[in-house]
Amino acid sequence: MQVAPGTTILRCATQAFSGFRLYFSATLLGVTTAVAPALADGNDIPDKVEPLRGFYGFSDDIPEVLTTTRLRQPKTRVPGSTTVIEGNLIRQLGINSLVEIFRLVPGMVVGEVGSGTPVTTYHGTVHYEQRRMQVLIDGRTAHRATLSDMDWQSMPVALELIERIEVSRGPNSAAYGINAFLGTINFITRDPGDTVGTELRIMSGSRDYRRTFASIGDATKDIDWRLAFEKREFGGFDYQKEDGEFIPFHDGQNLNFLMFDSRLKLKPDFNIELRAGITDGVNEEDQYKTGYFPAQANPDIDVQDFYLDSRFNVIPSADHFFHVQVSFENFKRRQRWPIKVPIEDVLPLFNGICLNPADSSVNCSNLNTAPESLSANLNADSEDSRLELELQDTLVLSDTTKLVSGLGYRHDTYRSETFFNGRGTSEQYRVFGNLEYSPTNWLTFNGGGNWEHTDTTGKGYFSPRLAANLIFNNQHALRFVYSEAVRTPDSFEQNPNYGFVLRNVNAAYAGELEGYRLTTGDIAREKFSDTLGVELHEEKIRSHEISYFGQFPLTPALLTLEVRGFKDEMRDMISGVIQFEEWNIDNSVNIDQKGFEVEGTLVFPLTTFRASYGYLDQDTRYSGPLSYNGQNLREEEVPIKLRLLERLSVRHSGSIAVIQTLPWNVTAASVFYWADEFRNSQFERFDIRLAKQIIQPRYTAELAFVMQHYLNREFELSSDNNIADQNQFFVEAGLRF
Repeated sequence: MQVAPGTTILRCATQAFSGFRLYFSATLLGVTTAVAPALADGNDIPDKVEPLRGFYGFSDDIPEVLTTTRLRQPKTRVPGSTTVIEGNLIRQLGINSLVEIFRLVPGMVVGEVGSGTPVTTYHGTVHYEQRRMQVLIDGRTAHRATLSDMDWQSMPVALELIERIEVSRGPNSAAYGINAFLGTINFITRDPGDTVGTELRIMSGSRDYRRTFASIGDATKDIDWRLAFEKREFGGFDYQKEDGEFIPFHDGQNLNFLMFDSRLKLKPDFNIELRAGITDGVNEEDQYKTGYFPAQANPDIDVQDFYLDSRFNVIPSADHFFHVQVSFENFKRRQRWPIKVPIEDVLPLFNGICLNPADSSVNCSNLNTAPESLSANLNADSEDSRLELELQDTLVLSDTTKLVSGLGYRHDTYRSETFFNGRGTSEQYRVFGNLEYSPTNWLTFNGGGNWEHTDTTGKGYFSPRLAANLIFNNQHALRFVYSEAVRTPDSFEQNPNYGFVLRNVNAAYAGELEGYRLTTGDIAREKFSDTLGVELHEEKIRSHEISYFGQFPLTPALLTLEVRGFKDEMRDMISGVIQFEEWNIDNSVNIDQKGFEVEGTLVFPLTTFRASYGYLDQDTRYSGPLSYNGQNLREEEVPIKLRLLERLSVRHSGSIAVIQTLPWNVTAASVFYWADEFRNSQFERFDIRLAKQIIQPRYTAELAFVMQHYLNREFELSSDNNIADQNQFFVEAGLRF
């Protein structure tokens, strides 16, 4: 086997890293144990919390988060662990896609499935369908309405416009409802007032990667605004494995985004945020990934999305704030392709012949004399929309008490002859709140919950969270958190009507088959394991967390450390196969998991070190029925259902990054990502970015070079995910004036 130059050295370094990462985590924990008591000794808790002074050119204020409870809270008082990723860090590390950002979050895993479709999750349990994390863009729900999953490729957020990302790790349904089953991701974009002027950026590199960004904006007394355009092009993986041969993989993308953001400053205590955007382009799909019917051409997906978002912010007083947010999103997918199938492999649909292959009473021998193959056109078109309304009120009741509360309503509409055989709707409404109470400066209680009703099950659900934070010297906190959450089945899981309408059928069969709708029920291979029509109910999780946050002013540096230990009990998890030819999902899996996560940064005036590590011990058990329709499950069916929820569960994962400011406005950054025991393989990659800024009175320019080195050649998740060169190269140039 050919070995790329430098691979041996890097592999040795990787082995060293593999041993070092556990040592590094233990060392950080040891530092905490040793230093925290020393800081506490001889220091009485002050009657009033005083702000800390910054030193050595950077601030040592306690980081604040907004996402976890909807209250702005310092990390010492927030009820749970929250990762904050600043936009500058994303750009300094040379991250070139949205989903790659989450390799920096302890416990999160990133992969590609199908035709190079990116997926990410926290603590596994998902694969294609990313339904158990709530994803927000400036408070607006981002996942699709019908399938409740995330399309990261067409997500309308440019890397240049990210102010910060907050990832609440652990169940957060108490604040955001049923989709926040495992956590919440909140993209907070840059304010239009902070991006005045014109910015241009282009990036190009390996595997036909090209990304172009342009924005223009202004800020006046009455309005701040920004208009931005982004184009994303990517060729995907180099080759796939089909019938034992390696062939080109058609899994790229070519997408365009137009985004408008504004703030109308009507009064000092009243402003309106208006946002709108359009997405247009193509996500490539390989013809070998279409499933039951062999495609004769690549069934590329034509993407046409748009959104409208408005938020009315009112500040009656310094202790009172509320907002009303109304948004509308529309997701349209057009996917069509031709098929050609030997007639002996297709179910005759008329004259009562072979309506189901599992029906042994039917004699299909006469199919061998069929005059020709069946040709037709299929489609998987869909369109779904979401109207969402939210009212949130924040009150500072006293120096010790804060309250946030609100109401939410969501109306989903979906249209697809393939997935639903027409049009349908669903509704959700909810009431939420969180009370923060600090009876003393060293103790904070948080109590919150969300009651939500959804018509996919016709029931209401309450998700609570209780937490106590012990605070030491203003800079250290020990958290004890208990939370519960539910996730209800989405519209497609609960009410599918899956079928393909045959169009443009060849002449020999047009009379009988033109316009005929072939459904999953018609062709299900194993009728006894078919769960179509079985009513699903909610998934449930109970989570216990003990976590620590600490900030250590050193000389001349600042160390920030967060450690999370967790134990989760998940019950009635929905698992199984969702395919046209086989549908057997049900509430049939229980999961018990425990582990710990470490996240730390060490900041010097010119150097930043950042590390993350996650350990997950997951026990998955089958809890469903052993028979359907009077027939026992197949022997292999139970392990399949377990594996489906374990595909993105990784025992060890993490990252180590270094950012160095050099003379002459040069910045160097490197980061190492890894994920071990990843479906019996490993993901290991080392990235380097070198950037030079040119600062002039009237403009600022930047030139950068990025290299990604994959330390092993093992495919990730699928044997189709292959790249020809372990070294990937990218260049970028930017101009701002």
